[in-house]
Amino acid sequence: MLHRILAAFALAVAIGSGATAQDLPKSQFKVIGLNSPTPVSIHDELPFWRKTIPDASKGAITVDVTPLDQMGIDDKTMLRLLKLGVMDFAAMDISKMAGDDPRFEACDLAGLTLDPAKARGACAAYRDVIDRQMQKNWNAKLLAFGGNTPQVFWCREVVSGLDGLKGKKIRVFNNTMRDFLGGVGGTAVSMAFAEVVPALNNGVVDCAVTGSLSGNTAGWAEVTKSIYPMSLGWSINVLAVNLNTWKRLDPKLQAFFVEQTKAYEEKMWATIRKTTDEADNCNTGKQPCTLGKLAKTTIVPVKPSEMETHKKLVEGAVLAGWAKRCGGECVREWNDTVGKALDLKAPAP
Repeated sequence: MLHRILAAFALAVAIGSGATAQDLPKSQFKVIGLNSPTPVSIHDELPFWRKTIPDASKGAITVDVTPLDQMGIDDKTMLRLLKLGVMDFAAMDISKMAGDDPRFEACDLAGLTLDPAKARGACAAYRDVIDRQMQKNWNAKLLAFGGNTPQVFWCREVVSGLDGLKGKKIRVFNNTMRDFLGGVGGTAVSMAFAEVVPALNNGVVDCAVTGSLSGNTAGWAEVTKSIYPMSLGWSINVLAVNLNTWKRLDPKLQAFFVEQTKAYEEKMWATIRKTTDEADNCNTGKQPCTLGKLAKTTIVPVKPSEMETHKKLVEGAVLAGWAKRCGGECVREWNDTVGKALDLKAPAP
């Protein structure tokens, strides 16, 4: 009897949810997404917009989604374009928006967290701050947080370790990485993701920072000989929606997107755990490697003494540099949110 009741309940839920999806008004949206060679784009973002959303809405919602590198858009302008309504939804590496507001790099400062759970916890603690700043100044609403594998050093030659980075020209993509490199004597070079492979190949830079699997799927192993896996963060990305678009949506559509983006966020973090686990295998030609390409790269181990230096740099140059850019009120808010989550304290500027 109980089985019949449960079966009937399940059927009712299925019919109810199907009816809800079919009741959604027909809608079409424009989305600009993350760099296409990255695992988060390949395995999470594009399937979400091209399959999950149309299927879950029973065809009511159609989406035109294009990765930013295929549009020739500069990463740093994504939030500005979203504010103007150039697209309805946009995904972006939040730290690249920090030139406009230092708060946008606050939960992913260089080297701040060393495992996915802590990275997610830090950004969860700061979520309301990011959403507030987006709504207040950028006509946008935060819907989801994601990320990538640890941001590590890909180098043209086999480096000796942390000391081997001294004097090297190293591609980075945010201010907090510049703070970190300043502490080890490296020269930071800003460069778009799509420009890195030719720059490495031609010796414009000696090393470049990106995800341990993002570099793999983007072909960086073809122009580098080593990876130094000292982590400089997670390239935290956000999915946001233009506020004008959001306010125009039927309440049913708003509820639908809240539910779907919540599940999407969970999937992104599950992918991060898997890609982080697989990255070393893929980069050294071992199995299992289901999400990347088999490559032959030398991984230079991070010594315990180098991790001590890493910790000192994060708690010193990195936090101090960010605090100076963000200001006193910003630092107090960080200490009450991210700082509490990680048991750290940023210094007063």
